[in-house]
Amino acid sequence: MQALSPSTPNNLKSLVRPAPARAWMGGRAVRCAFRSDPVYFPNGVGHSHADWQSSCAILSSKVLSLEQPAGKSGHPDRVADRVDPNLVPIETKDSPAPSVPAPAPQTPKPISLFKITPVPVHDSQLRVAYQGVPGAYAEAAAEKAYPNFEAIPCDQLEAALQAVELRIADRAVLPVENSLVGSTPGNYDLLLRHRLHVVGEVQMPVHHCLLALPGTRLKCLSRVISHPQALWQCEHTIRRLAPQATREAVNDTAGAAEFIAENGLQHVAAIASARTAELYGLQVLANGIQDDCSNMTRFLMLAREPIIPRTGRPSKSSIMFAPIEGEGAAVLFKVLPAFAFRNINLTKIESRPHWKRPIRLVDDANGRTVKHFEYMFHLDFQASMAEVRAQNALTEVQEYTSFLRVLGSYPMDMTPWSPPPPMSSVDSD
Repeated sequence: MQALSPSTPNNLKSLVRPAPARAWMGGRAVRCAFRSDPVYFPNGVGHSHADWQSSCAILSSKVLSLEQPAGKSGHPDRVADRVDPNLVPIETKDSPAPSVPAPAPQTPKPISLFKITPVPVHDSQLRVAYQGVPGAYAEAAAEKAYPNFEAIPCDQLEAALQAVELRIADRAVLPVENSLVGSTPGNYDLLLRHRLHVVGEVQMPVHHCLLALPGTRLKCLSRVISHPQALWQCEHTIRRLAPQATREAVNDTAGAAEFIAENGLQHVAAIASARTAELYGLQVLANGIQDDCSNMTRFLMLAREPIIPRTGRPSKSSIMFAPIEGEGAAVLFKVLPAFAFRNINLTKIESRPHWKRPIRLVDDANGRTVKHFEYMFHLDFQASMAEVRAQNALTEVQEYTSFLRVLGSYPMDMTPWSPPPPMSSVDSD
């Protein structure tokens, strides 16, 4: 697991460890191309049938469908334009057991962004890709959405989304916001860089635990490692339980626990889920260490094709748009009434710097050149694209935008919230 962030201190360089010996399974492996180009749809309509499906035909009265550019394909499932096939030995879940038994429990290794291997044709079981290793919160979100799913762990979110595009997985799990930390802005950028559609949402209570090797005591801890958001969500509790411990960030909560178990690190603890302790043979030093008991994370479920919008059940729709050049953020004053007048409740407004033109130069009254940021906006609203009011709202929004994309229209997660048990620790001295 490559778990280091660029700014991680030298004492965590050992997290980058060589890949284990891989068994040859006779399959083809593909090396993923890194897609950094944003997807733009002139006049709000895409170049492919899938994009038109996603837009729900709401703009059909105003915009003619666009022809495909000659010699190019905008469909995400066309692999030949974006991947370099290579025959390399790859370890899969069906790999034979190694001749020498490993002392630690064996768990599936995450898929790398540059080594993604197609898996055998599946039956009715959905294959769900997520970032992390077994025990990650994203895995729990996938289990809540698809109870009989097949897990495909990946080392990066980019790899998880590409796995869906390349038909290695059927769904990808994307965390987008947390009730304590707020949004994860970079993950919204991934929605633009990939031709995937939002088909569902899951709101997961996040119940953090402090895990360490058996026999470790709180007062002996020197380091606490976990995902940056998990460290932030437990900052006050960790400061009270182990004020002497330094905090260090890695890519994944469950990956932090796996790293401690595999390397036998004494005096180091990880913030992760209780299930992670069972998977990697760790001891729970403290249970429920999040600073707020109502800690929730929202995950989006992504697929290659959109689902058909329906009425009669609580639904949510997600869009992204960019103002007409020169309008700037003032366009929100014109866009928001399109929803307010139709009694459509907005649940999220997020701004992101524009991909193509992040800076706009303007000459002021004194003849000086002033720089302004150009933004794109992400909106979530409580309405199905099958409703006429939602269709009319987006038709009005398009008049003020140079780019409009419907990311998806999907059922809302209506699971009732129940408070978690209070925090407890096995060693409080």
